[in-house]
Amino acid sequence: MSDIELSTLDLTAQSELLAAGTVSSRELVEAAIARLERINPQLNAVIHPNLDRARQAATDPALAGTRLRGVPIVMKDIGGAEAGLPNHAGMRALKAAGYTESVSSHLSERLRAAGAISLGRTNTPELALLPTTEPEAYGATRNPWKLTHSSGGSSGGTAAAVAAGIVAAGHASDGGGSIRGPASACGLVGLKPTRARTSFAPGLGERWSGLSAEFMLCRSVRDCALLLDLVGGPAPGDPYVAPPPTRPFVQSVERDPPRLRVALMKDGPRGLAIDPACSAAAVRAAQLLEQLGHQVEEAHPAALDDPAHVMTYVSIVATSTARALDKYGEALGRTLGAEDVEHLTWALAVQANLLSAPKWLATIEALHRFGRTLRAFWDTGFDLLLTPTMGALPAELGLLTSTAEEPFRALLRAAPYGCFTLPFNMSGQPALSIPGQPSPDGLPVGVQLVGQYGCDELLLAVAAQMERAAPWSALRPPLFA
Repeated sequence: MSDIELSTLDLTAQSELLAAGTVSSRELVEAAIARLERINPQLNAVIHPNLDRARQAATDPALAGTRLRGVPIVMKDIGGAEAGLPNHAGMRALKAAGYTESVSSHLSERLRAAGAISLGRTNTPELALLPTTEPEAYGATRNPWKLTHSSGGSSGGTAAAVAAGIVAAGHASDGGGSIRGPASACGLVGLKPTRARTSFAPGLGERWSGLSAEFMLCRSVRDCALLLDLVGGPAPGDPYVAPPPTRPFVQSVERDPPRLRVALMKDGPRGLAIDPACSAAAVRAAQLLEQLGHQVEEAHPAALDDPAHVMTYVSIVATSTARALDKYGEALGRTLGAEDVEHLTWALAVQANLLSAPKWLATIEALHRFGRTLRAFWDTGFDLLLTPTMGALPAELGLLTSTAEEPFRALLRAAPYGCFTLPFNMSGQPALSIPGQPSPDGLPVGVQLVGQYGCDELLLAVAAQMERAAPWSALRPPLFA
């Protein structure tokens, strides 16, 4: 098969070619490397190429006994640790020190055991703090749909690599929308699984006090299901685990779900203005669900209109930022200061260090209280909530940045990008972004489906039904490998 044909295939199709012997892993990896070397200079998506190691892995005879058999992927450069490789989290200090990991993460080991081969690690904003990928340490990642615009964040490097056809899927993480936002910005499928569906072992029991989840960005719903089967499940010693699925996730996408009651939220919470194209995409998705036999009503959880949850979220992110600086300082053998990090990062750390221990416990209590209130909406008879994924179109590069004089500017400007996503990091519910109706000027727009806690299967089943009815697989950005 030609390189162009291979670049259009999803991960499942590539693994099927490998199983049939139509192509070899070495051929797939070499083709992906050629695409990376051809278009990555325009994207700045992969910042730590690991090509020799990938070539060597592609010749391992043990691949024949794995599910993926040597399909190439990429790994985000925060979390997903790979022993002997960088994990710089968008930080200048770690880049300057040439920091590498000594132990691989549980998720990385599961991907490797399944036969996935990483071509390298992808760009991310410093400490995954923003819905754009423009770290001072590594520069901006560009959106293959429009190079003057962001590919989203914090998994923007992975999103750009997948959308542009370098690989069919890649590692990502989501603490407030960092899987779903880049999926929306780049026309991909992005699932934030139920809290604790994937493990942070061995380094952590949870990240960002339970807000964060690790998984993948994909081109198809069936790839999401396959990968969740491969990497989902607890590691020994995890503090809590998600309810196990009733059957493999790949089986959930093979049949249509029963008739569902779906709540539609097309306007911004708390009166926040959103782009009309984002609202229109949600309405169009609602119409598709009705055509598929589901009942759709305009409704949404009242908890989303309570502004207090946003400050709770920011307090948790700030405290996690301060701890990250302490942890990386310990790894480097020195204390990190304002000169080592970006303005927003330092401002958040300073804010966190003013928080007393009793106030911190009160913040965690507020987090749990909000999560319970939000999840109660699903007890009123609704099976799903449908929203825009983001309240704004992909940002122009440079918009979501801070200065010494305005360190919180990027965070304040980010409000429309996380207004529909971050609440479900707080509740721990599964939420999935799929491509919706594009904007009038052709930029991707995602729509978000949110399910009850533990109901990842239902989200995948509905998304697969929508994908069959209105396929997006033929959509290609202008910059495509």
